[in-house]
Amino acid sequence: MKDLRDVIIRPIVSEKSFTLLEQNVFAFEVHKSASKPEIRDAVETIFDVSVLKVNTLNRKGKLKRNRRKPTMSKRPDVKRAYVTLAEGDSIELFEV
Repeated sequence: MKDLRDVIIRPIVSEKSFTLLEQNVFAFEVHKSASKPEIRDAVETIFDVSVLKVNTLNRKGKLKRNRRKPTMSKRPDVKRAYVTLAEGDSIELFEV
């Protein structure tokens, strides 16, 4: 990846991600080919925090049935990153 802003696509806002905020873990949707060191560098430079750990997972898209036609469509595959920050650091996007 060339630009670090292409690594992180968007923050993930869900019930699970908000419960992980208590443990100082933040969730992001990332580019499919992004590696853990690239994700660490992107989060540290964009949000000016120090990252302790990065966990990634690939989620396969679901098959969805169309109502009007007897066909199936597929939702896109998504790669997520759960980033653990050092104690005392936080990201203001997730503040309530």
